[in-house]
Amino acid sequence: MKNRRAQISIVVLVGLLLIGLAVLPGCAEKEPAPVPEPNEGTAAAAAAAVQTTCPIMGNPIDKAVFTEYQGQKVYFCCPA
Repeated sequence: MKNRRAQISIVVLVGLLLIGLAVLPGCAEKEPAPVPEPNEGTAAAAAAAVQTTCPIMGNPIDKAVFTEYQGQKVYFCCPA
């Protein structure tokens, strides 16, 4: 009897988790921004520009979510 209850509980919890992941809004719902083709001088212009959008999703950045890459901070819109 305990095994059956445990199995039912696990199935219900996994189902709720999957439903929650499908329903909750997040970064996965947004379409990524198009990536521009690299040109000469683009790196210098990018280094001089202030980052305002997420390089992955194209959304406005969150200054609390970043990583350091080649000595510069790269900001993202969300941890995902």
